[in-house]
Amino acid sequence: MAKKKFNPNSAFAVFNVTYQDGAQTSNRKVPIDRFGQFDDEQDVATAFIEAQDREIAEKSGRPRGPIKLLERVG
Repeated sequence: MAKKKFNPNSAFAVFNVTYQDGAQTSNRKVPIDRFGQFDDEQDVATAFIEAQDREIAEKSGRPRGPIKLLERVG
């Protein structure tokens, strides 16, 4: 069976998130193509995850608090 070819468009950076209320989420994926050559990775990842949280809050009716800590996995 042939190996799958690497697709750079499907590559992700994975982050663990701690919120100010103490809640934690693990393995939040951020597409690597979101990171520009000179962008600060933490700022881009935080903005992306906050946007995901807002979308989830709209659907569930339960908003998330602000992000306290963002740690890249691996």
